[in-house]
Amino acid sequence: MIRRNQKFLTQLYMVADFIVIQLSFLAAWWLKFKSGWMEFENPLPVESYAYWSMIYGGIAVLIGILLSLYLPKRKKRFVDEFIKIFQVHIMSIFILLGLMFFVKEIDISRAYLAIYMGFNVLSIMLYRYVLKKMLKSLREKGLNRQFVLIIGAGTLGKRFYNNLEQYPELGYEAIGFLDDYHTWDGIEEQRYKPILGTVDQLSGMLEMLPVDEVILALPLDAHSKYPSIIAACEKAGVRTLIIPDFFDYLPARPYFDNFAGMPMINVRDIPLDMTGNKMAKRLFDIVFSLFAIIMISPVMLIVALGVRLTSPGPIIFRQERVGLNRRNFMMYKFRSMKMQQDGEEDTGWSTREDPRRTRFGTFIRKTSLDELPQFFNVLLGHMSVVGPRPERPFYVEQFRDEIPKYMVKHHVRPGITGWAQSNGLRGDTSIEERIKHDIFYIENWSLLFDIRIIFKTIRNGFVNKNAY
Repeated sequence: MIRRNQKFLTQLYMVADFIVIQLSFLAAWWLKFKSGWMEFENPLPVESYAYWSMIYGGIAVLIGILLSLYLPKRKKRFVDEFIKIFQVHIMSIFILLGLMFFVKEIDISRAYLAIYMGFNVLSIMLYRYVLKKMLKSLREKGLNRQFVLIIGAGTLGKRFYNNLEQYPELGYEAIGFLDDYHTWDGIEEQRYKPILGTVDQLSGMLEMLPVDEVILALPLDAHSKYPSIIAACEKAGVRTLIIPDFFDYLPARPYFDNFAGMPMINVRDIPLDMTGNKMAKRLFDIVFSLFAIIMISPVMLIVALGVRLTSPGPIIFRQERVGLNRRNFMMYKFRSMKMQQDGEEDTGWSTREDPRRTRFGTFIRKTSLDELPQFFNVLLGHMSVVGPRPERPFYVEQFRDEIPKYMVKHHVRPGITGWAQSNGLRGDTSIEERIKHDIFYIENWSLLFDIRIIFKTIRNGFVNKNAY
């Protein structure tokens, strides 16, 4: 049974979007023509602007329907919703401009349209963000729940149940399991919901229980049961979701492609493989790094003087690292250690009491000031502002055999900071945990995610207890 409140919520979103668009029209009209803050010529009557705003609202809602903006969002990330909202309003404004050109409506203020567009996007994002937070809070308190029935009480089914318990804000509750072979022991009986029956009893269970979604968590050798299970769910009007038994090999957000007329799962779909995303990130890197270099140039000058006055040798330390597509590059840092003797090979980690460090070097490493020259690496295209931290070739060769999926990080440019580093995983911390965070970043990249990581890095501060 699919809940009616979901349909009502979808309709509510459409009405709310239309109302917010009209409120944005009133705000843009007042700001442009009535506030006195902006110069203007004699405007058209307010009715003309209201007329076009009503048309725009209808266009935006229609485009939102076509782009699936109003589908259920319980499982969706807000960043995905933000991107879709932006796409909807970009398309809508171009359609509106086309209509106005066609009917020769040339007296609408361009400044007003820009303000109107900005108000639309910002206000819709704001109210949707607040509403999403409110719904999450209600779900955590047990309201607006949806119920799932898990088919398969083996390792896969129990793992899904454990994961579901960690996300109460999603508002899902497992009401039990169906399985042909498993039974709970004493500990499992206390830990998990009951096994309600066998798979053949599914149709009866769907009639008796308030099931919204059925989760198929069966092993590959139970593949033959899928047609009858899916048929029973569709007959009862219940959504069916399949957890593939090989999901450990898949990315966090699998991408389905079509090859030779057959659906295929892309095992490693990376948003930054798309040319538009790649260009947007590169442009952001150039602008941000130029701005950062200008702003922190006095700090870099002071650090450079500190390195020069406290230790003989060059100010900048160049070290080979492995970057995008496993290509090696020279990464720049302010030198924090004594000069290496001729013939001495450096392949060791820096330790807490490392005798190679200078006193000033200890300070700049602890405060991450030694990393500042890497903004020049960003300008040169070796690195990005945000991305997985690069390692030296010696360690890459070591870790690629020891740590699963370690080499995936080299599908994107390495970064000055990253999702792992902003969560405290740098220096003497788990390489496995860092790789998990790096892969999550790679598979879920967006410019908003980059900005979030930068702000989180700044908020957490640059002093790191694990940096030696």
